Amino acid sequence: MEHTHQHQHNNQPQQNTNKFGHWLKTSITARLAMVGILTLILLIPLFFIQNLIDERSRRQEDVVQEINEKWGNEVLLYGSVLKIPYKTFSEKIIRNEDSKKTYTETLESINYAYFFPSDLNISSQVNPEEKERGIFKTAVYDSQINLKGSFSTPDFSIAEINPKYIIWDKVKLIVSTSNLKGVTTAKLQLNKTDYDFASTYNGKSNKRYNQLVMHTLETKVLKGLSVNSFEKNIPFALDFKIKGSEQIRFIPIGKQTTATMTSNWKDASFFGEFLPFNDDKFTDAGFDAKWNILDLNRPFSQQHFGALPKLDEFAFGVNFMIPVDEYTKSERSVKYGFLVIGLTFLLFFLIQTLSKINIHPFQYLMIGLALTMFYTLLVSISEHSNFLKAYLIAGVSVISLITIYSKSILSTWKFPLFIGLSLTALYTFIYVIIQLENYALIVGSIGLFIILAIVMYVSRKIDWNNN
Repeated sequence: MEHTHQHQHNNQPQQNTNKFGHWLKTSITARLAMVGILTLILLIPLFFIQNLIDERSRRQEDVVQEINEKWGNEVLLYGSVLKIPYKTFSEKIIRNEDSKKTYTETLESINYAYFFPSDLNISSQVNPEEKERGIFKTAVYDSQINLKGSFSTPDFSIAEINPKYIIWDKVKLIVSTSNLKGVTTAKLQLNKTDYDFASTYNGKSNKRYNQLVMHTLETKVLKGLSVNSFEKNIPFALDFKIKGSEQIRFIPIGKQTTATMTSNWKDASFFGEFLPFNDDKFTDAGFDAKWNILDLNRPFSQQHFGALPKLDEFAFGVNFMIPVDEYTKSERSVKYGFLVIGLTFLLFFLIQTLSKINIHPFQYLMIGLALTMFYTLLVSISEHSNFLKAYLIAGVSVISLITIYSKSILSTWKFPLFIGLSLTALYTFIYVIIQLENYALIVGSIGLFIILAIVMYVSRKIDWNNN
């Protein structure tokens, strides 16, 4: 009797294991719970893949920034501006401690008035080219910029400044640019006299909070200027050659500003506060854009006292950046990874439940890992090709792998082919959503509704009481 009792006791764990395995095979609830747990576990590799995409995207930005800094960053040109000094006076009361008397002392200081041109014509020729480093590339350019215009009589009456306090023999002309490093030529002719520019240090050499730092170029003292010099408008002409990257912008400071820009770059995009007025700006050779901007079109005046205002927000220009949206699209596709894994597991679950074919948790895990491999293939291939080709290669590879693997699990070709077609439709649906912008939400919602309706229809025959 003791021997028999001992034998039964030793077989108890094996019986419990067999019962658990049998329950896992036969219970719908157990299989459903197992599929849910595996789906959640596979979120871990999806999270690491998303981090990989972020890292590669940041690396791409760093390389582009490094190339741009060596060649020359984006160009924002702000000029030309007359800088006219004038005297101001203030009174200060001083008390003599010995005599206990007070007296008033007049203090003199120098302030500056800034006057914009009455008309400004900007003519620019920009020829971009691609620069590559490894698998990353960016657009840089050489630009020839000509600024022509004239200044009318400066009006000091707005600030109630006495004309006799204006220091005409210290007047200068200034131009501000975001890209001092890229300037190779800067020449000015004003009132038939040639001038050179010199840069002035402003104490800010680095970008802060993604804002451009403007550097000032100014001439020596302009010769022979007085209030009588403006009986006729004083003409000026500036010639600039600047190396830059990514984009080029101008600020329309003329009472009337006209601008033309020609280039051999066909993928440019126009942006800023003002857009070209000509509809035929794109040509077979590139583009030829024209602007016409009046002082009525912008909310700032033609003269400023004390300090030159920051007017970056009113600039207009052209963007030459090479669009690199592969990482953005890959990141968007990873966000649908949970949906792809969940629906694929649900498909296998329904096949397993309706056909009574046993699928082991390990096989579910292999299928899930194959689905996550889609995203690593997508990211790595898209770095060397376009997104569509990478998506096709990754999709065909993963769908073929899962279809062939399903044949070893499900024996016949009927279910594996159905799975392959379903995955093809799902990946096609996700690709369409990724390409859409304005209609992504509505198309995605309709697609998920249809998928839910199909699942509800197929699962209506399942006996959910068998748990």
